[in-house]
Amino acid sequence: MSLLLPFDSICIFLCAQVLLTWGLQELHANQETIVKISAAGQLMQCSASVDILLLLDGSYSIGKGSFERSKHFAGKLCDALDINPDRVRVGVIQFSSTPQLEFPLDSYLTKQEVKEKIKKIVFKGGSTETGLALKYVLRKGFPGGRNSSVPEILIILSDGKSQGNVAIPAKQLKDRGTTIFAVGVKFPRWEELHTLASEPTEQHVLFAEHVDDAANGLYSTLTSSTVCSAVSPGCKIESHPCERKTLETVKELSGNYMCWKGSKRPNAVHASLCPFYSWKRVLIKHPARCYRATCADPCDSQPCHNGGTCVPEGLERYHCVCPVGFGGDASCAPKLSLECSVDLLFLVDSSSGTTLEGFLRHKAFLKSFLRAVLSKGSPANVGVAQYSNEVQIPVKVGEYTDVLSLMKSVDTMRFSGGGTFTGKALRYVTQHGFKSAPAFADVHDDLPRVVVLLTDSESQDPVVEAAKHARGRGLFLIGVGSDFLRAELDDVTGNPKRTVVYSNPQDLFNKIPELQKKICSVDSHQDCQSQALDLVFALDASAGVGRENFLQLRDFVSSSSLQFNINRDVTQIGLVVYSSRARTAFALDAHVTSSALLQAIKQVPFLGGSASTGRALLHIHDDVMTVPKGARPGVSKAVVVITDGSGTEDAIVPAQQLRSNGVSVFIVGIGDVRRDTLLRIAGSPNYLIHVSSYDDLRNYKDFIIESICEEAKRPVNLCKPNPCLNEGVCVLRNGSYRCECQGWEGLHCESRILRRDSSRSPVPPTNFHIQRNLSGLQQFNRALRHAKRLARSGH
Repeated sequence: MSLLLPFDSICIFLCAQVLLTWGLQELHANQETIVKISAAGQLMQCSASVDILLLLDGSYSIGKGSFERSKHFAGKLCDALDINPDRVRVGVIQFSSTPQLEFPLDSYLTKQEVKEKIKKIVFKGGSTETGLALKYVLRKGFPGGRNSSVPEILIILSDGKSQGNVAIPAKQLKDRGTTIFAVGVKFPRWEELHTLASEPTEQHVLFAEHVDDAANGLYSTLTSSTVCSAVSPGCKIESHPCERKTLETVKELSGNYMCWKGSKRPNAVHASLCPFYSWKRVLIKHPARCYRATCADPCDSQPCHNGGTCVPEGLERYHCVCPVGFGGDASCAPKLSLECSVDLLFLVDSSSGTTLEGFLRHKAFLKSFLRAVLSKGSPANVGVAQYSNEVQIPVKVGEYTDVLSLMKSVDTMRFSGGGTFTGKALRYVTQHGFKSAPAFADVHDDLPRVVVLLTDSESQDPVVEAAKHARGRGLFLIGVGSDFLRAELDDVTGNPKRTVVYSNPQDLFNKIPELQKKICSVDSHQDCQSQALDLVFALDASAGVGRENFLQLRDFVSSSSLQFNINRDVTQIGLVVYSSRARTAFALDAHVTSSALLQAIKQVPFLGGSASTGRALLHIHDDVMTVPKGARPGVSKAVVVITDGSGTEDAIVPAQQLRSNGVSVFIVGIGDVRRDTLLRIAGSPNYLIHVSSYDDLRNYKDFIIESICEEAKRPVNLCKPNPCLNEGVCVLRNGSYRCECQGWEGLHCESRILRRDSSRSPVPPTNFHIQRNLSGLQQFNRALRHAKRLARSGH
């Protein structure tokens, strides 16, 4: 007993030390990775058609505590898998003395369902018969798995202390094409885990106790092979050399002691020195490869300007600490100021429809705006009017040159109540709102005249004609109001670009920077004369639109095309007309001059019949916005759909497909349309434009072109749409792309490989650098046209 006591004491001490060390290591690892890897399992997923079977060791050598850790690890692995009926499927077998199927691969087809079921698995106990479990899989296959074309992956979670032979059944499984990962649990026997795992073993042997490392290792190995594709926004896996430890029992010489042995002589013993051994548990280090996820720091792009300091907040967000004098936006822009020379009149609704609360809110907003943007010497002349049944102008334009006096005059404004006659108020301020103040009666100026309408109530009189009259007299109208008034405010401004809507009272005050920008850009105009762009118009040519209205749509496309530089290297325009079927009037690369384009637009016929916007968008996705039909990699792409809103129910999914392929989709709805349906197609209010009538469409031309031009400035993905022909795979790298070809060769996989001399070296992957300048586009287009000619001729 005295000899056993020191061994027990040593064992208890060592185990306590190991557990403490592991605890500290895990705590340190968690603290170290909380910023960069906190959500890596959900950010980075392996996505493909693959069957994954988890083999959980439920034997007594593992123990219930480590079995629970195995279940936790299995759940974390699920975070790195895109579990879906058509992609990754997961099943679980628990083994000890005998294998037991917990659930087959086709039982639970969502990530949450699989994780919940894994949590409910009950520890069995028994001997560690890993060999029997492998033979079970050899005999019965992957329960609930798919056909042999789907890769099979076996993940064994065990301490590697099997009571039987594992080498032969493991080799048979690997020979059959199964990929095996061996994951060590508790104090694993690494030699056996290496015997189980596929080659190269350093990529297929993991350690369950280090959850993040093991999940990253699985992800890295699967995505670096042909098994899975990666879903990895902004993050990557890095491997590095490391050491994994385990407790092993070793035999150690304690010394030589006197011992007595039998003798040939009767009644005698022989005394001699005998060696004595003791057993102890020691930590053994094994060299290995470990994995960590790293994500781009949101501050790496230096988003804070003018000396601002960027402070990261997790993986994607940040905030800027701005120096004094800056902070006009989140990136430390200069503080707001009205440095533009304009005559500015605020027209404030004080009717009963807006209510006293709304009127006071508008006054507070007006004061906050003036305090934020006006300073001594500002070139803007400001006035304020209020209206209900009648119109009053308590502050004439240019009457006050200092902010304090202006604010005091605004304070004197009182709520009047009464009806909401916005149309009448617009006509009044058009005639009387910009008469010079007495002090400046002899001063003549030609400054832009801007009216900012603040209202929260629908007008009781018509506003469209009154607003057109005001705009016809040279007034720039800007509308500010609640979201439910958006349509009426658009009618007032004549351009949704000049409408500001807010969702709640606090949100109104957040609109101060937006309003300031609109006031100082009222006479700006933007075109796409130098912007590389692939643009497709889709016109509803159904009976619901009618022949006369269709001719107006056709004229709108003609006048809009004049704003673009039609050229192989700058802007290409295609046209699709549709009713129940879609028809390509002309492809993107069909016309290279404005005159040819205008002539082609005149020939586009009216179709009649019912409308199907979904078929039109699907036709554009499959047969128009493609490289063989003229779309250019590295060039911004947009589709403008003009419709009366009928036949749009089937368009949501095709629109999503276009957006996922790098194409912006603008929806122009004319007349009494279902805004909610069109919004789902557009995907965002920024891409939905509502026009009250066909006659009014021309008033929205500038706004639509500005929206397209702004979108064309966004960064593009060189691999969308895929520039590689004949099912070649486009791979991005360092601002370039290359085409990986199978059975084809050339820059874009345009030439079939007919015969190859064995003495020739393999054709290296192609690499074509796209430059967004004009000369680069010219070179690219020449190469692309040559590739298309070869592809069409079958060479």
